[in-house]
Amino acid sequence: MSNLTEIRWHGRGGQGAKTAALLLADVAFQTGKYVQGFPEYGPERMGAPITAYNRISDKVIRVHSNIYEPEFVVVVDESLLEAVDVTAGLKKEGAILVNTERSKEEIIPHLKGYEGKLYTIDAKKVSIEAMGKYFPNTPMLAAIVKVAGIMEEERFLTEMEASFKHKFAGKPEVIEGNMKALKMAFAEVR
Repeated sequence: MSNLTEIRWHGRGGQGAKTAALLLADVAFQTGKYVQGFPEYGPERMGAPITAYNRISDKVIRVHSNIYEPEFVVVVDESLLEAVDVTAGLKKEGAILVNTERSKEEIIPHLKGYEGKLYTIDAKKVSIEAMGKYFPNTPMLAAIVKVAGIMEEERFLTEMEASFKHKFAGKPEVIEGNMKALKMAFAEVR
């Protein structure tokens, strides 16, 4: 399928990986793309590893399965680098995005020989500075949009603001904090 982007998200229950995947699908849909966004659960409990997926394309998506050979992987919790094979099936010409305060050089040994591109962002720092609390999914969402080149930054921000205004109509401070986190994340991806 031409122009198909496949993303696999790794996080822990309660960190918002599923929400981020669903938000990405919604925003991409608003820009005229065909999309899929769905989670895969093991034991459904707070802190348990979860996986979520996105497919984004300019053409109708006819495949309905998990993503086994993603172009991009997002690791919302770096402790999963030891617990889960996050690089399984990851295409060499793709990239992995890891939420960490550590340097790329410190992360590389945990990627099981993966030779593709590695991007990092300290989503904790971004979210605490922007929102006053640790919500890693918002910065990770903006970071993967930038890394994968899914859409123009301004279009993404416009669509996300509309989504936040709908979702948090009575909480302008939540909208402001999330928008600040998105903008900061675009600048913080390394």
